[in-house]
Amino acid sequence: MLLAADIGNTNIMVGLFKGREIFKSWRISTDRARTGDEYGVTLLGLLASSRLGPDDVSSTVICSVVPPLERVFEELMGALFNTRTIVVGPGVKTGIDIAVDNPEEVGGDRIANAAAAFDAFKRALIVVDFGTAVTFDYISPEGEYRGGAIAPGLGISADALWKGTARLPRVDVKRPETVVGGNTVDSIRSGVFYGFVSLVDGMVERMKDEVNTDPLVIATGGAARDMAGESRTIKEVDEFLTLRGLRIIHDLNR
Repeated sequence: MLLAADIGNTNIMVGLFKGREIFKSWRISTDRARTGDEYGVTLLGLLASSRLGPDDVSSTVICSVVPPLERVFEELMGALFNTRTIVVGPGVKTGIDIAVDNPEEVGGDRIANAAAAFDAFKRALIVVDFGTAVTFDYISPEGEYRGGAIAPGLGISADALWKGTARLPRVDVKRPETVVGGNTVDSIRSGVFYGFVSLVDGMVERMKDEVNTDPLVIATGGAARDMAGESRTIKEVDEFLTLRGLRIIHDLNR
């Protein structure tokens, strides 16, 4: 089976593929201070919880936006599973023409998203990924990755409000029952949550006007389903989009 890992700033998504389908998936907290040995114990424990072991993993692929952990996971997977890990980056086949000023600057997760989305829909697309940052990526009807936009994510925005003010509390971000908050906590939740819905719809509409096509909007990431429930522009949700893209990139490079 193929083990794929998307290493983000807040969480690491791990997926185990049986053929083209995800057999198991897990989410691990990102901790730059953890050693490869510690992550190894975690991975082996997750496999064991599904009655699997290292011998069940025949190949590995990763993408990372945390450079120190990229090397940690590359070496870890080689040691645990005796594989040569494919790392999404320069020189790796992606099936996507990266038509931007500096292709090497584009995060591997964004490329994996583009690869999976275009493979599934074969049309113009905007991918919105809700992570530590929220990213907007445009893929042309010909399958070219043309770039996009990056904004602070929901958690960062809520924390900035808490850190930058004297009296506002720190709150967990979730959809409030009303837009007009009846107390301070609900007011913050409304501003962050519905503010992000408006951000998403506004950015998507501006991108559509600029590219002059009719891209399908697909969302992924932790808040994708909640956002899609309120957004007027998001039409598809795939929480495993990045992992599916890693599987496609792996198959192109094995």
